Amino acid sequence: MDAEAVRALLEQVAAGATSVEAALTSLRHLPYEPLAEGGITYARLDHHRALRQGIGEVVYCAGKGPAQVAAIAARIVEQSGRLLATRATPEDFAAVAERLPAAQHHEQARAITVGEAKAGVGEICLLTAGTADLPVAEEARVVAEWLGSRVTPLYDVGVAGLHRLLAQLPQLADARVVVAVAGMDGVLPTVAAGLGDQPLVAVPTSTGYGANFGGIAPLLTMLNACAPGVGVVNIDNGFGAACLAHRINLLGETTTDNERRAPNGHE
Repeated sequence: MDAEAVRALLEQVAAGATSVEAALTSLRHLPYEPLAEGGITYARLDHHRALRQGIGEVVYCAGKGPAQVAAIAARIVEQSGRLLATRATPEDFAAVAERLPAAQHHEQARAITVGEAKAGVGEICLLTAGTADLPVAEEARVVAEWLGSRVTPLYDVGVAGLHRLLAQLPQLADARVVVAVAGMDGVLPTVAAGLGDQPLVAVPTSTGYGANFGGIAPLLTMLNACAPGVGVVNIDNGFGAACLAHRINLLGETTTDNERRAPNGHE
């Protein structure tokens, strides 16, 4: 349940359209709801998270069985009407779809969604160094769009052919925030951050030969970026990059709204 839903419920109570008891029934699973199997509680669903953070609980499927993923997904949808699950296998999707026929499988992103993406605002420019980085980038794209950001994907623009990135400068200039996904030597974020004034979220991937060390090499490159305004998330963490970029993007909406209301700096 998000802030808008709680506000609407309270307004209904205030107007006498909903009884206090009915409202209590709607709110009884806040702040969390335990799920158990065989006498063991395996999950405590945080239905309160959207109120605190603006982003509802997301199901991380890895390490869970398909039946557990499906049970968690069904309860989240029952409470909120929407679902985002990441790192989902085809078996996870099959189990979820059996209980939630409206579920969509974003195969390359390894994600499952229920419900439409929120109306897109702002602009996130999503770069990849190579085609091999697409699974991580697609995870970021699906998550950011589901949360309500507009995303422009610009894939395979790595520095091995720098002219490919330079050709995209007009689109980069339109973005509020840039997400750059790269493996191998991991230098794309530094180059991209040096071409514009937007904050940039760097995502190292495990793509690369042996000395890539499973993503450690690009991670260290990105942490040592000489261009200012670069933040780095964990290896292959498209989800975390999308959440951070979305929040930065929303700050642009707030700034625009404030400027529109008070163009001279006064309310």
